[in-house]
Order: sequence, then C-alpha cells, then structure tokens
Amino acid sequence: MTLQKLGVCYYPEHWPESRWAEDAAMMKAIGLSFVRIGEFAWSRLEPRPGVFEFDWLRRAIDLLHGAGLNIVLGTPTATPPKWLVDRMPDMPALDAQGRSRKFGSRRHYCFSHEGYARECGRIVELLAETFGAHPGVAAWQTDNEYGCHDTVESYSDAALCAFRRWCAAKYGVIEALNQAWGNVFWSMELTSFEEIELPNLTVTDANPSHRLDFQRFSSDQVVAFNRRQAEIIRRYSTGRPILHNFMGSFTAFDHFAVSRDLDAASWDSYPLGYLERSPRDEDFKARYMRVGDPDYQAFHHDLYRACGRGRWWVMEQQPGAVNWAPWNPAPAKGAVRLWTFEAFAAGAETVSYFRWRQAPFAQEQMHEGLLLPDSEPNEAYHAVALISKELGNLGARVETARSQVALAFDYESAWAWAFEPQGQDFSYFELVLRFYRALRRAGLSVDIVPPTAEAVADRKLILLPGLFAPAVDFVDALTKSGATLLIGPRSGSKTSDFRIPAELPPGDLRALVDVKVRRVESLRPGATIAVAGAGCFERWREFLDVGENASAELVSEDGEAALARSGRAFYLAGWPDESLLRDVARRLFLHAGVATLDLPEHIRVRDNGATRYVFNYGAEPTDISDAIGAAALSLGERILEPRGVAAAHMTRRE
Repeated sequence: MTLQKLGVCYYPEHWPESRWAEDAAMMKAIGLSFVRIGEFAWSRLEPRPGVFEFDWLRRAIDLLHGAGLNIVLGTPTATPPKWLVDRMPDMPALDAQGRSRKFGSRRHYCFSHEGYARECGRIVELLAETFGAHPGVAAWQTDNEYGCHDTVESYSDAALCAFRRWCAAKYGVIEALNQAWGNVFWSMELTSFEEIELPNLTVTDANPSHRLDFQRFSSDQVVAFNRRQAEIIRRYSTGRPILHNFMGSFTAFDHFAVSRDLDAASWDSYPLGYLERSPRDEDFKARYMRVGDPDYQAFHHDLYRACGRGRWWVMEQQPGAVNWAPWNPAPAKGAVRLWTFEAFAAGAETVSYFRWRQAPFAQEQMHEGLLLPDSEPNEAYHAVALISKELGNLGARVETARSQVALAFDYESAWAWAFEPQGQDFSYFELVLRFYRALRRAGLSVDIVPPTAEAVADRKLILLPGLFAPAVDFVDALTKSGATLLIGPRSGSKTSDFRIPAELPPGDLRALVDVKVRRVESLRPGATIAVAGAGCFERWREFLDVGENASAELVSEDGEAALARSGRAFYLAGWPDESLLRDVARRLFLHAGVATLDLPEHIRVRDNGATRYVFNYGAEPTDISDAIGAAALSLGERILEPRGVAAAHMTRRE
C-alpha cells in the first residue's frame, strides 16, 4: 500500500540560487517529500526562439534531489513566452465576444491552434528527453489548470475550422447534422459543413444542440492537447506517473476523458476561496468563513479519485489567505491540518501546499505561502511540520475501499443544464452537491462515479440526480444492478441530440420507474411547493403521470406525486429542500440496507480502510463517541476540539 506524503509548490526561478539549498533543507526538515517545479518557466527555459537554458533547472533538480526530495516536473505550456505570441499573433483564444485573450498573464492560447500545439510538443519533448530519466524526477504535471479563466472555449478561426472538421467526422453528411440539431427550426438548415458557424454572437439564444456539440468539441480539444503531452512524456520517462491539476466547481471539459491519458488525477484545493465564490447564503459563509464548506472539498476528493481510477493527489492545498476571492480571510487555527487529513482520509497519495514562499511581486503577491516573503515561517509552516509527524506516527496509507453508495456525476449534464436551465438558479453542480451533502451528513463514505456500467456495479445505493441523457448500456446496467436507485429530477429528460424524448421524460429510465413527466416548472427564489409531512420543493418541480407499475410514496400539497416508486427504483420530482432530502434519504437507506450515523451538524466522517477519520468543522468542542463507538483513538480525543481531527481503528462498521 502507498504511504501518504506531503509536498510543496516551488519556483526556484523566482529566488536567488544562493537560497535554494537552505529552502531544500527547510523543506526536508518539516517532512516534505515532493516539490513541484517548472510549470510556469517557459521564458526562462527558452528566453529566445531556439535558445535553451536548461542548466538552471538541472541544478535545481539536482539540489532538491540531493536533499532527499522528489520532483514533480511541470510542462510550461500554460504560459507561452511573449516572443512566441508575437510569432503567432492568432495563437490566443478569442472569447465569446470575439476579443483576443492577450498576453500579460497566463493561459493565453487556443486549444485548437495547431501551430501552438506543435510548439508545446517541441518544448515538452526537449524537457522529457533531458530530464525524463533523472532519478530526482518522480512525476510529471501537464500544463496547469486547463480551462482556468474561461479558456476552454475559443471562438477563433482555428477553433471554427477544427469544429467544422469535428462535425464532419461525427455526422458524415450535413443532412444528419441538420436532423440532429433540429435546424428546420427558425430556418437554420445548412447545405455544407463549411457553413457551420460558432455559437456565439447570435441575436438571441443559439441552438442548444449546436452549443452542446461545440462544448463536446471544446472538451475533446482539451483531451487531445493533454494526450499529446502525455504520450511524449511516456516515451522518455517510463514509470513516472503523469498528472494534471484540476480545479473546483469546474465543468467546462470532461475530466473523466482527460484523465484517461493520465496515471493519476490531482486538483487544487482552496476551501476559503471557493466558499467565498460559492452561491451559499451569507449566514453559511460567515459560519464557515475560516474553515470552508464541510462538504465541498470532500466532494472534489471523491470526484477526482474517480477520475484517477483510484489514484489522486491534492497538487495545491491552500495554506493561508489567497488573493483571488471576493474576500480573503485567513484560515482558523487547525484548518490547514483538517483539510490535509480530509484529503488523506479520502485516499490522496500526496497533499502538496501552494506555495513554499509568498511572492513579493506580480499578480499573486497577496497569496500566502508556508514562508513569508522574507523567508520566515508563516502559520502553515508549523502546521505542516506537525502533520508530517502525525502521518509518521499513524503510518498513514492509501486504503480506501469501493463504497456501497455511488453518486453519478456527468459533465454533459452540467453543460446541458447550463445551456437550458429553464430557471436562472438551476445548477447541475449544485444539485449533485446537495445530494452529496445528505450522504455525508449520514456518515457515509461515497464514491462519485461517471455514468458507466462498470462504475455502478456492486453497489447497494445509486443516485442519479439531473442525469441529462443516460446511455442505453448504462440504463441496462442499472436494470441488472439490484441496487436501490434514486432518479431525478431532470434525469433522462433529453436525448443525446438535446431533444425531448419521443415518449417523454425520463426517457429510457422509464424501464426502471414507471412514471412520465408531462410538464415542469421552475420556481423563483422564495417560492416552494410543500410535500406532505416531508419538506418542500424549491427551484424546480415536475408533474408526473404515475403508471400502474408505480406508486406515489410522497405527494405535494396540490396532489401531485413528489416521490414515486417502482420496486427498488425511486423518482424524485423536484429540487428538494434539506428537510425533504433528509426524508427521502432515510427511505433510501432503509430500503437499501445501508447503515448510517446520526452526526452533529458540524461533524463529518470518512473511512479509509479500517481507519475512521472524524472532522469537526464547527467552532465548539463536540463529543464524537457515537461516530467511533468503543474504538481506540490513534489521533485526537473523544471530545474533539474545534477544527480538530480524530482517527480510530474500526473493527466493524459502527
């Protein structure tokens, strides 16, 4: 089993070389094992076209490796240098308004620009050939945060030409595209693939089928861009895992598809920044201002564990105040430790902090690091030293087992409901996260999975909220699974071509639950539909015709079925408030035979093999005896301090 380790992001090119050895010694002294370098260094690696200066990078790698540290080497393709942009002025992406994403920060390139792709292949190959076999290089990171700053979609000429080729390959003949997109509507029919335009700057809404295909295409361009780098690295650096660092709440490309060319997934965890950007209400944000949403980070841990097929890292963990949120509070005492152990409890191989030293210059100078700009230790430096000692005492290893509970997450569904929300506040991401919260509050360790047959095998309970257009083989797998199912709302409400199914929603899922959605409505903020004895629908409600092979388990105040059931399959006909979701969840757990816990509001639990971790996101000490039973603690106390962590060896599920 893999020992869990700590790392840090470091930029030797930012600091005098005379400082490197002292930095490396300090890193090693507090128990760091990995150092990520190089991902923004193109202008220092190739300051002029064809003039390469790799010696400084070799010295840095040699020095860090000599100090007993392992290197994660990043490819520098997120920040092409000015000379390259000047040589290829059409290289940057164009935004939806047709404006160029200019040089002057980062991610100033278009995924469809073949000239830039070749330049990326050139620099990546030189790096891989030079450092791929170096004993200090233990892993690679491709690029950095694909799509950050709204850069997945490009409306450039390069993207237009590539999209036309993509459509021709998919449809073969233009008549098939016209049929799939429904172009007879509004006289949008085309006579050739060369007439296809990009779905921006239209007078009113662009065709949702057109938009969905453009998003599929844009996602495929990210996949191809990443694959190109991964294939080059593998030729020269055999056995070193290749990762990419994904982000939070980001759905513009299919992370499952990109991850198929990676050895492990990683993501950048910034709990306080993400909370400040979230749609949660002000009371919630004030309550968790210094520790973050108790379920948000865990959701992404589970999502990216699935992307990495069980292997995943946190590549950037927030160590202090960040610089990019609307407000940037400092973490509470204990918060960095809690976030780190939450990731390890979910099976992370490595948690790496961003960054080693706070930069006194440029765009991120207000972003804290483990060291202050004057190289004195900051708060998180001491926290990491403590975490390292505790990891050693625990002998912490990756042991997470397949969960009995699976929650489906689908990137196409996120795209579809962004294009056709039908209600301004309908968010697929928020809908799935709401169901995840209910599972976490019940003390369950959850697998977030793609909607594939393999992912749902051997489960007791499977949840499918908002699943846009499930594939036939996936529906067949659900039929054969024997698991208790929760379907809806909006699941199966479209075909893959973005049409309402001929037999009405939930489309092919009617094979599982005998209902038909005859109409829907979105509810403005504050409006609710009461469900008898259980809670309310908010944001979204559906009107069901319940067939003879189904029954209404819950009914709304106006007599409509709110929760219908056919055997082991349930259909929820709206967006549940917390009270309704608790009621529905209890029914599901009972029917599926899933054991749960009755946790206090701020307490969360995660099982990693036989070790149960308990986390207190609250501001008050809390008794956690009900979560661990009679098990002995190897970390923490039964009265768990605020923002505290406990770990216990469990011989059975309590």
